[in-house]
Amino acid sequence: MHRIKHLVTLFALLLATLPAFAEESRPQQKANGKLKVFVLAGQSNMVGFGTVIGDKPGTMQHHVKKDKDKYGHLVKDGEPIVRDDVYVVNLSAPGKQKEKGFLDTNFGAQANHIGPEYGFGWVVGEYFEDPVLIIKCSWGGRSLAHNFLPPSIEDYPKPQKDGDKGFQYAEVVRHVEEVTGNLKKYVPGYKGKGFEIVGFGWHQGWNDSIDQNAVNVYERNLVAFIKDLRKDLGVTDMPFVSANTGMRGWELPERYRAKVEKHVEAQLAVGDPKKHPEFAGTVAGVETRGFARTKEQSPSGQQFHWNRNWESYYLIGEAMGKAMLKLNAD
Repeated sequence: MHRIKHLVTLFALLLATLPAFAEESRPQQKANGKLKVFVLAGQSNMVGFGTVIGDKPGTMQHHVKKDKDKYGHLVKDGEPIVRDDVYVVNLSAPGKQKEKGFLDTNFGAQANHIGPEYGFGWVVGEYFEDPVLIIKCSWGGRSLAHNFLPPSIEDYPKPQKDGDKGFQYAEVVRHVEEVTGNLKKYVPGYKGKGFEIVGFGWHQGWNDSIDQNAVNVYERNLVAFIKDLRKDLGVTDMPFVSANTGMRGWELPERYRAKVEKHVEAQLAVGDPKKHPEFAGTVAGVETRGFARTKEQSPSGQQFHWNRNWESYYLIGEAMGKAMLKLNAD
């Protein structure tokens, strides 16, 4: 009897010492047989410049060694794990990007770079028992005020080519329809049991943030963007997560502080039920300014690309994923 009691006590202690991730890793939403589809869209920081390889501070290799308790679950035998329950399709990928495959560390701007899809994919992959599909739609240097401009804002001509007003908005819709309409072509092992678009993630804004006129209408444009996408994708109250462009951090030079703060707050405002009660429980804003790292903590000094810091991109995706799950659970 004492031996059994001792073993039970040891088992309880073992459970108590397991990392928090182990508890989160059990699927929390049981399968209904339908593929879970997420769309992630934005400009270059959704493309992703998080550096994986190298010993410099801010790379994945550096963080896995330094913060093993926090990030050790992402690797096995020293190599990043490939998740075979999360598939990524990126029809917007230029030559250097990976177009499709199971989630790994190669869906950023080039091999061995990540965007928010990486942390996001880990979070939603752990939550859903059904397989997950991420459709990534990202183009560098594009603004919400022009390239992603939703059609309800302005009666502009139907965009025909990149650079036309609203072209990226139309491309997001086209890409989602193309992939979801041909799942057997794009997703290996798809059995034809149907799919659900269960969320849209948005991380975009640098081009708008440097234009005061674009900043002034950003919140209005983002509200229309959400409503138009829900209509065009046919998903009423589609969960939507907006991660602001916080790569400048909290401490800002006086010369552009007001403009930048107005912009990042506009990106969060859509998730505030007091400001936008029509979105209550279906839209969330994700604060990212705390994820900014200095160039000394990073592989690069490219502030507009989060200094190419892998941890910044991972944390953005992780936070977006957690916000998305909360919307799905509510």
